[in-house]
Amino acid sequence: MHLRRALLLFAIVLGLAAVAASVSRPRSTSDPLRSPPPTTTAEDKPTARPAPEGAPAPIELTFSAASPRARGIQAGQAATVIVKVEEAGQVGISGLGMSDEAEPLTPAHFDVLTQTTGRHPITFVPAGAEELVQRVGTLVVR
Repeated sequence: MHLRRALLLFAIVLGLAAVAASVSRPRSTSDPLRSPPPTTTAEDKPTARPAPEGAPAPIELTFSAASPRARGIQAGQAATVIVKVEEAGQVGISGLGMSDEAEPLTPAHFDVLTQTTGRHPITFVPAGAEELVQRVGTLVVR
């Protein structure tokens, strides 16, 4: 008796779902889920501008926690600063307010473009040892 009632209820629900699907409107073409992705033209795409004349070319500077040293760039020169470490922790460039996490296989990366001249210490703080700040090097901006 219970099985008959369950089958009858299932048949009624299935029938109502079929009726609702047949009377509902189809999705319009303006539906964002159905419409094709917009196409872009050459004018829409961003383009890189060449560096102004007289601007120094971008460079890459690599520092290592194992051998601290000072390396320099010119003010206004784009540079990528890479800091390699022997254990996990936090690397920071104090004078520029930058910080990044680093691990032995994943060095810290900083994209630097500054007019602030001076000596900017690069420090490393090992994970779990916040009181142990190590000097990794110095970024000198001339």
